Amino acid sequence: MKIGIFDSGIGGVSVLHEALHRLPNEEYIFYADVDHVPYGKKEPEEIQGFADAIMQFMIQKGVDAVVIACNTATSVAVPFLREKYKNLPIIGMEPAVKPAVKMRGKDRVLVMATPVTIRENKLHDLLQKVDTEHSCDLLPMPELVTFAEKENFSDPAILDYLKKQSASLPHPISEYSVVVLGCTHFNYFKPQYRQMFSEDTSFIDGNAGTIRHLADVLGLKLTDEVKAVRKETSQACVAVNEEKVSYYFSGRPVEDEKELQIFKHLHERLEEVRSF
Repeated sequence: MKIGIFDSGIGGVSVLHEALHRLPNEEYIFYADVDHVPYGKKEPEEIQGFADAIMQFMIQKGVDAVVIACNTATSVAVPFLREKYKNLPIIGMEPAVKPAVKMRGKDRVLVMATPVTIRENKLHDLLQKVDTEHSCDLLPMPELVTFAEKENFSDPAILDYLKKQSASLPHPISEYSVVVLGCTHFNYFKPQYRQMFSEDTSFIDGNAGTIRHLADVLGLKLTDEVKAVRKETSQACVAVNEEKVSYYFSGRPVEDEKELQIFKHLHERLEEVRSF
């Protein structure tokens, strides 16, 4: 099957990376809307328009399903898109609050997301349903998207930014046993999170759940999850990626070797942080 995956930028590669691990036999189209990144600082009407244009692109490419690999776009546009494109399965994303609340024990949950995701009703409706003890705190992290889009994963300024944003939290860092990564761009920075939080703190995102839902909708069988991170696993993933994925920057095909190297490096980074 041919599966379309799109995001405002390169954050959605983390969802694609999960798909390549769990559904390696499918064909993928990955669309990074780099002309309009970041979505998290734009108005809902703009985001809806961008998402609609991307859906039309995906339909022209003959996809069997579309994954919105962006919490922000999902929160703003998914009802509209599902109503307009009723015959095409559209898989959205939402912050993994439900599993986080279940695994938190007596501690608190920190949900990091973009300002739009935090502002929209979709997240607050979710919290109202699953966070009955009001254990979740929300923290906007818009600049992490900027760091990711620049492929800047090791700058000391990243940790400084995390500490600055966290200073506004109503509880000490030590009280958070689970951190929800509510934006696909946030996955690249797990080593920095580990420096801030306790070694017992868990970091979860919606990627695995999204790909499981995709498999259920399409009737596909998932491969066993690979727990260990090995060099040969990374190389194999990159090789599969080259054969199975067509990349686009806001509708423009990515064919230049220099641009393709960007995606190879992103997959390598995601493989490195997979076990965090």
